[in-house]
Amino acid sequence: MAGEMKPRSQVLSDFRVVEIGSSAATGYCARLFADFGADVQKVEPPVGDPLRRSAPLTGKGQSAWFAFLNFNKSSVVIDSADPDAIARLSALIEDCDILIDGRDVDPADCPSIDIAAIRQRRPGLIYLEASWFGREGPYAGFAATDSTIRALAGLIKLVGSVEGPPLHAPDFQTGVLAGLWGFIAATSSAVARMQRGTGRSWSLSIFESSLALNEEFMLEEFARRDVTRRLGINRFWPNFPAGIYEAKEGWIGITTITPAQWRAFCDMLGIFELRDDPALALGHDRLHHMEQIEQHFLPRLKTRTAQEWFAEGLKRKIPIVPVPAISDLLQDKEKMVRGAIVPVLVGDEKGLTAGSMQRLTSTPPRRGGRVPAPGEQQGFAQSRRKLTGTALAASGWIGVDEPPLQGIRVIDFTMGWAGPLCTRTLADLGADVIKIEAIQYPDWWRGVDRRPAYVDGQMYEKTLRFCIMNRNKRGVTLDLTRPQGIALAKRLLAGADLVVDNYSVDVLPKLGLGYDVLRTLNPRLVMMSMSAFGTNSIYRDCRAYGSTLEQGSGLPSVIGNANGPPVMSHVAFGDAVGGLNGCAAVLVALIHARTTGRGQFIDLAQIECMMPFAAPWLTVHSIGGKPPKRYGNRHPQFVPHGCFRCEGEDNWIVVAATDEDMWQRLALLIGRPDWATDTLLKSAEARRGIEDVIERGIEAWTITHDADEAMSQLQTAKVAAGVARLPIDLRKDRHLRSRAYLQEIERAFIGKHPQPSMPIRESPDPCAIRTAAPTLGQHNREILSGFLNLSDAEIAQLASEGIIGTAMLSEGELAKARKPFRD
Repeated sequence: MAGEMKPRSQVLSDFRVVEIGSSAATGYCARLFADFGADVQKVEPPVGDPLRRSAPLTGKGQSAWFAFLNFNKSSVVIDSADPDAIARLSALIEDCDILIDGRDVDPADCPSIDIAAIRQRRPGLIYLEASWFGREGPYAGFAATDSTIRALAGLIKLVGSVEGPPLHAPDFQTGVLAGLWGFIAATSSAVARMQRGTGRSWSLSIFESSLALNEEFMLEEFARRDVTRRLGINRFWPNFPAGIYEAKEGWIGITTITPAQWRAFCDMLGIFELRDDPALALGHDRLHHMEQIEQHFLPRLKTRTAQEWFAEGLKRKIPIVPVPAISDLLQDKEKMVRGAIVPVLVGDEKGLTAGSMQRLTSTPPRRGGRVPAPGEQQGFAQSRRKLTGTALAASGWIGVDEPPLQGIRVIDFTMGWAGPLCTRTLADLGADVIKIEAIQYPDWWRGVDRRPAYVDGQMYEKTLRFCIMNRNKRGVTLDLTRPQGIALAKRLLAGADLVVDNYSVDVLPKLGLGYDVLRTLNPRLVMMSMSAFGTNSIYRDCRAYGSTLEQGSGLPSVIGNANGPPVMSHVAFGDAVGGLNGCAAVLVALIHARTTGRGQFIDLAQIECMMPFAAPWLTVHSIGGKPPKRYGNRHPQFVPHGCFRCEGEDNWIVVAATDEDMWQRLALLIGRPDWATDTLLKSAEARRGIEDVIERGIEAWTITHDADEAMSQLQTAKVAAGVARLPIDLRKDRHLRSRAYLQEIERAFIGKHPQPSMPIRESPDPCAIRTAAPTLGQHNREILSGFLNLSDAEIAQLASEGIIGTAMLSEGELAKARKPFRD
């Protein structure tokens, strides 16, 4: 077992991390540190972390979710009743570099300690505290679960059948998303501490962490008519088709966004009459004809197997992927080789789980490991060089007002959502991010419409989603298909710390900008490729969007009802997840580069980044051999748990009872005191026997209440509940407003517009947004003259030759240009 042997020194081997309290978010954050060698000390009560009892369970009663969150950590048992408990815990914290605090979610009987006093004595300490909703605001004291958070975040209501109820996964999502954000906060602080010697303190909102999946849909008001209603299972605004469909054998995931992809899809299926209809050229146009279009292509898809369609789609450059079951993933040798699936030892049970997705090639993460029993230390624990000490402790808090990544320069070759979110997060944290586009092929999130009316009207400067993902950056245009553009790009890269791209894997190498070339120009450069499947994957040439990544991740196979199709949870789930994983990866590599002076290549496969959401099912199936049970809106541990209709049209609320006391309070509230006092219904398993009856009883109460009023009464009774919001509702959410989550910023072409804040804060106020997204080529002169010392004449010559520019080319102008370097 990989975790049983003492590994060679790793990137974070010199870090000690202490984890207190109990939450999936802080647990996953700490596990990411353990993946790269940190000595993670998990503090537990004598009975163990409550998550040790969370479902699903292995055959011997071990939690597969806890196993995923905690392998390669060490456990320290501290009994809060012991006289020396506070002294022991304080000493442990004072000897660490990073403290990760989940007590606001569940204190797990952790002794009360004075964090402020410890930070006064140890100013180098990096501190992260997580809570469901943040320190303040109307929801701050709410009881919550993974599903109630996602309901409030607008991630449930648009999924499922038109008539309802909305359909959602049982769990395991908010903890992964928030854990990534927490890790980004802590590692960026570690980078800053290497330069300034000071620690930082962060507050993490799990609720706001989940909004990363909904930023676009929250703010694209012009799309209100389509985005504010459920379209049916595996149907999502703003593209169609972009779902999972039945083949002759198996299921196939298909996404068509560009006109070329739609034409290729129609050609593949022989539906030429649809291909040639100009009214169906764009995805949002096709949404208005879904039933008609499906009547043409659904029967055709059933004539061949999913694998056969996959092979055919690859030839035609269609974003297409077979939809695997959990058993398929466990037999995927490539994912084993790449470390996406790794061995885990849970007690004496040997299984598999999701590994680290941050695939640094020179300093890779650990490949699997052992889950500690309460009080058990890993064999490699304690072996570290102490980073903190008298010099650090005496340094004071100088420079903490500066953003943590100030002084870091990033060259950004990304487009769409995933890559730009990665680099935007770096920019939000203070990095100088230079976004490179071309007037021939700008970021496709400016729009894929190249018709004259769109281009001449400069509509590509008016897309809010582009503005959201590219704030705080500077923008230049360079035609990378021409030698002059490549030469200028190389000069920029020679002075950079990081470079990120999410092109197809061969694009930059073919242009002479592969890592083998760039490392000779700049040995300390960290380069990350954010491809769909990885640079060495047998699927490396497969086109993919965020929808493709979810379709191929295995997650849809565990969502939905037992006899239904695999169910997608989002139109582009994989994009935000890939972006956050990419940001986490480059920060680890940056710590290594700052320590050693050596850069490296990161081979991030975005489809692998989705696998943690299915991790518990991987473990249970790998140990017991049984396929995972699909719960619909129910839960493997909590009874009741579901989405219930409220008063009015299409109004819903998610309700969960997480323990016996909460169940009794719920029963009393809905007018069933007999249930509250029935000793036979104390346990969740006993209640599961009459789950249908209980659900009818809950809905008989919720149907007579407005959704917000129902939530208010349930929360007053300390019952976990969350209104199933629409993304557009979040614009006026009272909690987000009280926390100034949306910031107003001015930009050319669109004027003042809202921007979402990061879910990590160093003060009660969100991190300020400094600048709006660049217009096309806005900073050409500033960068080319200020950084590269080009003269006005040289810049003018580049513009006359089309190497740089500030106006997107139309379809006609583009036809005269060379073949695109990126589809």
